[in-house]
Order: sequence, then C-alpha cells, then structure tokens
Amino acid sequence: MEQQAPSILLICLGFLLADFYFIGGVRTGLKKWKFAQSKTFTKLYWLISTVLIAGVFLSIFRHMGLGVRAVFLLGFFLMAIGKIMFLPFILIDDIRRLIIWFRNKTQKEEKPERQPGPNDIPRSEFLMKAGLLAGSIPLGGIVYGTINGVYDYQVKHRTLYLPNLPKAFDGIRLGQISDIHSGSFYNKKAVTGGVEMLMKEKPDFIFFTGDLVNSRTSEMSGYQDIFSKVKAPLGVYSSLGNHDYGDYAYWPTDEAWQKNFQDILDTHKNMGWDLLRNENRRLKVDGEEIGILGVENWGSLSRFPKRGRLDLATKDTQDLPVKLLLSHDPSHWRAQVLDYPDIDVMFAGHTHGMQFGVQTKYFQWSPIQYIYKEWAGFYREGKQQLYVNVGYGFLGYPGRLGMLPEITIFELKAAADPALSKKA
Repeated sequence: MEQQAPSILLICLGFLLADFYFIGGVRTGLKKWKFAQSKTFTKLYWLISTVLIAGVFLSIFRHMGLGVRAVFLLGFFLMAIGKIMFLPFILIDDIRRLIIWFRNKTQKEEKPERQPGPNDIPRSEFLMKAGLLAGSIPLGGIVYGTINGVYDYQVKHRTLYLPNLPKAFDGIRLGQISDIHSGSFYNKKAVTGGVEMLMKEKPDFIFFTGDLVNSRTSEMSGYQDIFSKVKAPLGVYSSLGNHDYGDYAYWPTDEAWQKNFQDILDTHKNMGWDLLRNENRRLKVDGEEIGILGVENWGSLSRFPKRGRLDLATKDTQDLPVKLLLSHDPSHWRAQVLDYPDIDVMFAGHTHGMQFGVQTKYFQWSPIQYIYKEWAGFYREGKQQLYVNVGYGFLGYPGRLGMLPEITIFELKAAADPALSKKA
C-alpha cells in the first residue's frame, strides 16, 4: 500500500486542481446570491474540499476510527457525484463561449453575444443553474438511501436445482446471509429485525459467507447476542472474509493481531456457528449425505488475501453426490473453483452490489460489474453454479441505493433446471 501512496496523492491533488474549474461554475450558477460571491464562501468551499480529500487520503494510509472514516468517505463521495453531474454543463458553456470567440476572431465585424433582457437569464448562468440542479438530484437519492435503504432487508426466495441431490434433501431450505460488517451498524433494533426475518423463514440450515466485522473483533460487542439467534436444525456454517483477518487495522505487535484473529474464531464458536477453514462437513438427512465445504478468503485482486485451499476443503469428499462451497469472494469461482467440476454450487458475498445500482427480476446494473464479472445473483458455467449475495450490512457509505440488504432462502430441488431444458 505504501508503494501506491504517490499515485493516490497525485489523484488527490488532481481533485484539488479541478476545484479551480468548479468554483467558477458554482459562483456563476449562484450569481444572484451575494454570499456565493464573497471571500468567505470561497474559503469555506476550499476548506471543505481540502479537508475531505485529505481525510480520504489519510484514511487509506493511517489508522482512523471507523466513524470518522465513514464521514470522510461519505462526504467525499457526495461531493464527487455532484461534481461529476455538474461537469458536462460547465464544459458545454465553455465550448459555447469558445465558439463565439472563434467566430468573432474569424469575422471582420465582431458580433457580440445578444444581451439578455431584464427578465432573461444569461446563458452561462442558466447552464450553471441547470448543472447545480443536476448535481443535487443524485445527492437527494443518496441521502434517501442512507436514511431508508441501509436496514431495508429483502428476503429473496430462490430455487436451487441439483440433479444429483439425494431425495432426502429434496425441498430442504437453505438460508444465506453475508457481509455483516458489524462495526458499521448504529441501530441494534433494525439489525435484530433482520435476524428475526431470517428466522421466520425457518431454514433447515444456514450459510454465512464472510466479513463478520470491518477490522476488529471488538466490533461484535453488543451484536454477538443478536447473531447468536441465527440457528437452524441442521446447523449454521460460516466462512471468513477479507475483513475478518484484521489486516485493515493497525496492530502494535504481531501478538495483538493474533489475539484479534483468535477472538474472531472464538466469536463464531460462541454463536454456535461451524466455521469452515479449508475443510468440509458431511450433512446427513435420513441416511443420505451431501458435502458442505468452506475455504478461507481467496480473492483474485492482489490486495485481498489468498488463504483458501480447495485441495484441503475437498479432501475425502469423492463419494458425495453434491458439494456446496462457502467462499467469500466471487472472483474465486472463475479463478479456481471451476477447475473442481465436482463442486456443484459456490456461495459468495463480498461485492455488496457496491451498495448502489439497479436490481429487478430481469435486469441488474451496478458500477461494481466493471470490477467483478460475477457480482450479484445466480451464475452458471456448465454444470456448476455460483450465487452472490449482496450483503446484510454495509461498509464505507452508510447507506444502500437500489442494492438493498439481502437475506436469501434457497429451496433445494432434486431436478434439472427447467430453464436449461427450454434453452436446449
């Protein structure tokens, strides 16, 4: 990360330089507001912009409280979105004025731009006002998502078709939650409500696919009792995510880091969750068995840990007709899991759907899809399947817009997917 500091610093300086361009447009759009033309307004604008940019830079390279970091990230995100929406209007006005200047230079007789009447708005002012309005619309949506979306848990029912599924498992119900990120929560009542929604579905067994905390196990203080209520007759199985190792926090000694990691392992145990660390379990119903496999985090992007060991997780499972894998990062599926054709389904999380986007029955979009090919919902490659849950909690931006927190309930069916039969 330290090697990336010069590049990130240059990006931050670039944002500051861009503000010389934006502040002129803001003043023009607010021309009739005297305060916008004052030195105090200019100082305030530069103070806010500099503090937010510096805060984001420091939050990357220095230990900082999660609440403070969230404030910096949210403030910077809101300002960046507004500026992106405002930028086209500034460019259009500059191009318009450049054309007028060029026309006047090439013509013998200069033709000045028509002056507006007493009730008219000058073109530049009109464009800047339109740009400010355009920049404020997405900000309103983001604020709405912060207030209303972050705890608006959605129960999604899915059918999981498995041709080799033993008959004893036909119709059995599996629940999945992912990415709790307990350090971001600020409403215990709402979090408890989500757990109650999961329990009302009465799943026979449950998967948790990683990221219990943001960086420190102490974040589970006050929430361990809530998630201890996540129970199922056939067990709750869990895996680790990239945030569960404590790699994103500052530790004075290796011993402190190891103590934090041991605490995360103990937390899973105290809640009654069976944490799978590159290992497997045999799930038995009426004398028939399927395999539950779980690996530690493995992500294809270089900044994420690669501790997953499929060779260990699949050991002694050759006789099992169906194998279900818990692996936090969906990039693991394409990078390694597809090389293990006997793994029928992988369950993942990690992406959060970027907590921003559009998701309907027939269409979904989020900026995260330009980073992850598989980022939300079902995917299939040959006979293998992947499901990506967009998460229970949130990280960084304390809200969700379009990508609401998810509780997934799967009904396992001992049959081929009828959608594949139609395609054939």
